[in-house]
Order: sequence, then C-alpha cells, then structure tokens
Amino acid sequence: MGGAPASAPTVLSIGSDADLIRVRRAAREAAVRAGMSLAEQTRVITASSELARNTLVHGGGGRVEISDVTRPGRRGVRMVFADEGPGIPDVARALTDGFSTGTGLGLGLGGARRLVEEFGVDSRPGRGTTVTIVSWSRNPT
Repeated sequence: MGGAPASAPTVLSIGSDADLIRVRRAAREAAVRAGMSLAEQTRVITASSELARNTLVHGGGGRVEISDVTRPGRRGVRMVFADEGPGIPDVARALTDGFSTGTGLGLGLGGARRLVEEFGVDSRPGRGTTVTIVSWSRNPT
C-alpha cells in the first residue's frame, strides 16, 4: 500500500494521552513535508488522531510508523498503527457508518477511512490490529 518509502520511518510508541499529542505533531510534520495543503494536513492529522486513540483505548497501546512516500509526480504520508490488543471481532461492522464505542472523536474507523486515499485493516481476535493509511498531496512534486 502506498508508494516507495522516501526515508526511514519515524516510530512512535502509543501508551498515553501525551503520546497522542506526539503522533498528531509527527503526522502534521509529515504532511507538511509532503507539500499538503492546510485542508489535506487537517485530514491526515484527524485520521491519525482517531487511529492513535483507537490503538491506545481499544488495543491497550502500541506504536505507529510514519513514513514519507513517493510515487511518480506525488508525495505522501503512510502511517501504520499496530497493537497487540484483543483485535476487532467484526471489521466490516466496525467500518460501518454510525458504529461507535462512544470514545474518541466519534469518527470511528469508517470516518478515518474516508479522510485518506488508501486504508487497510488487518485484525484477528486475540492477535491485535494493524491499520495502514496513506494520504497523497494533491500538489505535484
């Protein structure tokens, strides 16, 4: 998913509310490096915030890898959120509009998916969850 890595990923632990702030800051910095507009930056930051909170609250903590990515004529950001929590028993249901556990920004996985161009979930009950997102700048390189 996504383009070719442009650099080594930034890896951040997600284990506290303070870590959520660091994830949002790193997502913003990556979006700026990719040349994203303010609206594009906001979408990336919002999606990363929701997914980081899910990693903390539902996965018991984990990590995110943030990478600058490229493909011909475009720059973007790839983020991989991973935890070793209980997993998502029904991914399709978790992606439906209106599904909520009552925490976070209220976007849920479906809302985060709508904010980015590429989105993938790998989750197995008892084995954790990995969510990968990629967002591309609309500004040509």
